Amino acid sequence: ATEFVQVPNSNMRKVIARRLQESKQQVPHFYLTIEVEIDALLEARQQLNEHATAQSQGGKPPYKLSVNDMVIRATALALRDMPSCNVSWYDDAIIQYNNVDISVAVATVGGLITPIIRNADQKSLPQISAEMKDLAARARDNKLKPEEFQGGGFSISNLGMFGVKTFQAIINPPQACILAVGAGEEVVRVREGSVVAVNVMSLTLSVDHRAVDGALGAQYLQAMKRYIEQPVLMFV
Repeated sequence: ATEFVQVPNSNMRKVIARRLQESKQQVPHFYLTIEVEIDALLEARQQLNEHATAQSQGGKPPYKLSVNDMVIRATALALRDMPSCNVSWYDDAIIQYNNVDISVAVATVGGLITPIIRNADQKSLPQISAEMKDLAARARDNKLKPEEFQGGGFSISNLGMFGVKTFQAIINPPQACILAVGAGEEVVRVREGSVVAVNVMSLTLSVDHRAVDGALGAQYLQAMKRYIEQPVLMFV
């Protein structure tokens, strides 16, 4: 006889399952992948974290930035540059959001939840970092208020910390886009006849074709690439 254990589905699991199924069945997804070089971003992160450590004078540093914090900031600034990607599809109109509210996927025991960094384009990297740590911790403890994870105009899912190089995320309706962030890795490139080692990361944008066309999605990824590869632009 087959032996098995029955794991009852929580209400949260049922809601997630229903929403994902509806999204995959009803939203015409297409996918765009771009590679970005992250050496300058890693260098900027190191300098900022060293600056925070120097400021702390033996106490706790005022902030410790992750690569994900910087990706959130870049995502928000690229959305500010490309408001036509900060949208939702409805049959009678496309809704374009005035606020840049980024939903960030966090894995919890009960399933995936997406706490929101509101007005992320207007927040500094230390602000985004502190808010994300707080939201993620409370998400895992099941202590988020509904308004902290319901809504948002655009989602990020980062599986880079698990070594996943590239993947395609399912859109979080009614949003039109979700960005899947892969792991950074060192690769060999040829530059003007010389072999150089560079760190690259793969970004895959899943797009609702009803609301955002291929060229628009590609322009959005170009904007992302600009901020990631020239992180000094994040401070302007």
